[in-house]
Amino acid sequence: MKKIFLLLLCLSNAFVYAHEVRPAYLQLTENTDQSIDILWKQPAMGDFSLPLHPQISAGWMQDSTADISLTETYVIKQWHINNTRENLNNQIIHIVGLEKTITDVLVVIQWANGKTISYILKPSSPSLKISREQTVPVWGYLRLGIEHIWTGIDHLLFVLGLLLLVSNRRKLIATITTFTIAHSITLALATLGIIHVASSFAETCIALSIVFLAVELARHYRGQDGVTYRYPWAISFIFGLMHGLGFAGALASVGLPQQSIPLALLLFNVGVEIGQLVFVMVVLFIMHFVRKIILSRQHSLRWIPVYAIGGMAGFWFVERLVGLLNLP
Repeated sequence: MKKIFLLLLCLSNAFVYAHEVRPAYLQLTENTDQSIDILWKQPAMGDFSLPLHPQISAGWMQDSTADISLTETYVIKQWHINNTRENLNNQIIHIVGLEKTITDVLVVIQWANGKTISYILKPSSPSLKISREQTVPVWGYLRLGIEHIWTGIDHLLFVLGLLLLVSNRRKLIATITTFTIAHSITLALATLGIIHVASSFAETCIALSIVFLAVELARHYRGQDGVTYRYPWAISFIFGLMHGLGFAGALASVGLPQQSIPLALLLFNVGVEIGQLVFVMVVLFIMHFVRKIILSRQHSLRWIPVYAIGGMAGFWFVERLVGLLNLP
């Protein structure tokens, strides 16, 4: 069993940056004075950033003319285009290097008349032609929510731990429901600017919540039922509040269209719930299928996910704590 633990701990390195597969964000704003504002957010982690280079057919997006700043998770470039003979209509956007990544680019076009449209550029389709006549709602945030939860390995591991710990169906429904309510509350409050929590602190607490859940799961398997087993809905609500801050951090770092903030927020949250629900159904199906096949060895094999969850979460917690405290 110790060998399994060491193996899973080593494998956790392969997943440590999975949660950092964040989408890039490109916003082009047409002003009433015919000037153009461009905002580009390129995913980054430390000194490393995804090799993405946005281009527009008018040639506006040159690094030498950009104002560049850095955040914890993004390289931000901004341009203000004055006295241009070109306009946004019929411009072609191309993201060089996108086809070599596994991330997406959310493109938001804000016209001078207040109309906002959005697109999702994927590695398989890294280009688009802007059309003033095209009507595209902010549905891209729905897909963004789904993709965020599916690439957020830490959030999925927490949900997996709950599924392994809570076997009673009614308790499980209550537990997942309270987790959903909790992270929906903090997602809305943080995104709307009502509460402010540093993303590095939130991400560290999320990792700690998974470590705590892994310990509780291990205690349960040893016949020592802790507070999470007895009151899973309460624990899932408490930690769900922190996970919601993690969702909000990802959404805030990407950005929201100013004219459609409530709708974009709703769609992102619905996308998160859809992604979470699909994950729960898939895991429950796999658990039911696996129990029938390995019934004779179920007692020993059930420790594998405990070590996997605890090992990866422990690695994340130490790494994020070091970053939070700015330790060398």
